[in-house]
Amino acid sequence: MIKPWAIVLSGLCLSACASLPKTNAVQPGAPDYTQLEYWAAHPNKDDPADRCPPGLKENQANAVADVFFLHPTTYWGEKKRKSWNAPVDDNWLNRKTDSSTILFQASIFNEAGRVFAPRYRQAHLHAYFAKAKEKEAAEAAFALAYSDVKNAFTYYLEHHNQGRPIIIAAHSQGTTHAKQLLRDFFDHTPRINQLVVAYLVGIPVVKGYFDHIPPCESPEETGCFTSWRSFRKGYVPAYHREGHRIAVTNPLRWSTDTLYAPKTLNEGVLLRDFNKLYPQLADAQIHDGLLWVTKPRFPGSIFLTRANYHIADYNFYYLSVRKNASTRLATWLKKR
Repeated sequence: MIKPWAIVLSGLCLSACASLPKTNAVQPGAPDYTQLEYWAAHPNKDDPADRCPPGLKENQANAVADVFFLHPTTYWGEKKRKSWNAPVDDNWLNRKTDSSTILFQASIFNEAGRVFAPRYRQAHLHAYFAKAKEKEAAEAAFALAYSDVKNAFTYYLEHHNQGRPIIIAAHSQGTTHAKQLLRDFFDHTPRINQLVVAYLVGIPVVKGYFDHIPPCESPEETGCFTSWRSFRKGYVPAYHREGHRIAVTNPLRWSTDTLYAPKTLNEGVLLRDFNKLYPQLADAQIHDGLLWVTKPRFPGSIFLTRANYHIADYNFYYLSVRKNASTRLATWLKKR
C-alpha cells in the first residue's frame, strides 16, 4: 500500500509542527474567488507567476490556453498556528507562498498559458503524518482544502475559460487535490477534450487511477498526465512500496521507460536564484516508481545532504517542463 505521508520531504522535522486541535471545529473563513486577493496568480493581476528568468518571456496576454496551478503545502511548523487548515487571509503565509512556489513553479507555465492559481485553505503539513486518533481530523482538513479548489475551478470555468484548452499543474499537496479535480471534472466528462496535459508532480499516482487519462508516453502526447518524485540516485525511501504500481515520467525524455537521460539533455535548472538558469545540471532515470537524480554539482551543493529532492521536483527540470507545456499545446492545437 502506498502511504499518503510518503511523499513529503523527508527532511522536514515533524516535532516542529504545531500542536493541532483534535477536530476541525474552528475553520478559517472561505475564500471568495470573485475577488483577486484570493488568487495567488491570475491574468488580471500582477503576481510572481508573471516573472521569468533572464532570456525567457511570458506570453499570457496572447495565450490561447489556460493553466490551473495548485501550489504545494506552505503551511507548517509555526507554533502559533492551531488550525488544521490555513487561513487564506494570512498576509505572512500568502507572501511565503507567492515568493516560493508561485514564483519558482507556477512561473514555468506563463509561456504556454494564462496562469490561474487559487489560494485555498490548505491542510497543515501534519495532516500527512497524522496518527490514528487524528485520522478523521486530517481527512476533514484535506476535504476542506479540496472544497476550495473545486469552488475555484468551478468559478474559473464559469467566468474565464470559455472553451479554452486547459493545462493542470500541481505539486505535492496541490497534486493531492489535482488528482481528484481531474476525476471530477475531466475523466468522465466531455471536458476531457479540453485537457492538454496534467503535471501531477510530487505525489504518487497509481497506474489506472484515471479511467480515461493515461500516463504520457511521448513529449507531444495530449490528454494525458505526467508525474514524478525526485530522489538521489541509489536511494530508496524506507516507506517505498509497490513501485511497479506507480506511474512515473522522465521529465527529460518525457517517456515512462527506464532509459537513462543524461544531464546534457537538461537545458535549464532553477535553484535559489530566480535570475539564473543552470544548464546540464541534473539528469534523470526512472527506477521502480521513483525518479533517480545524480546529486547535482553547483556552488553550495556540498550542503545538499538530503536524498529526497521533493522540494526541487520542478526546479531541477524548470526549462524542460516549460518547453514541454508549449510543445504539447502546439500538438493539441494542430489536432483541432
